[in-house]
Amino acid sequence: MKNLFAEFGRSIVATLFFAVICCGLYPLVVFAASQLLFPHQANGSLLVDKSGAVRGSALLAQNFTGAQYFHPRPSAAGANGYDPTSSSGSNLGPTSSNLVANITGNIATYRSDNNMATNAPVPADAVTESASGLDPHISVANAEIQIARVAKARGLSVDRVRELVKQNKAGRDLGVFGEPRVNVMTLNFALDQLPQK
Repeated sequence: MKNLFAEFGRSIVATLFFAVICCGLYPLVVFAASQLLFPHQANGSLLVDKSGAVRGSALLAQNFTGAQYFHPRPSAAGANGYDPTSSSGSNLGPTSSNLVANITGNIATYRSDNNMATNAPVPADAVTESASGLDPHISVANAEIQIARVAKARGLSVDRVRELVKQNKAGRDLGVFGEPRVNVMTLNFALDQLPQK
């Protein structure tokens, strides 16, 4: 019985020791290091305007629909899309008639919004949801198609808007993974920060 209590006491001490290390010290060290080395990223990559108001995060898409904004990928996250508490894709399979209907509708809307011919090719990411429904990135081809619409709606030159697209473009990860892409959130934020005419 004495050995049982000794073992029980040692297990309690070991549990408390590892609780302090794993649940206290380690998270504190990681938190301090992240705040010291990567404060912007550690605090959500927030986009803050000149007045100090938070306009969103560079990591999460929002539903921009106006002609003066670049439009993100469609979203199936939540009832109305772009809900960060309900991150998800549509989960519709390739033989789903709902998927075909959604994509067909998205293609028609995209062509109409961007003044394209009814048979013009449309980038796949412009009409399909991402797996999370919150991806803030679009393909470079998708951004290029939207430049003329945004420039016209904002009264800017196409070259000025194209330069902003270039500034918000990211290359392949580590130079080889993925495709070049444009962050719609930072791009629209940069557009809104331009001096008003």
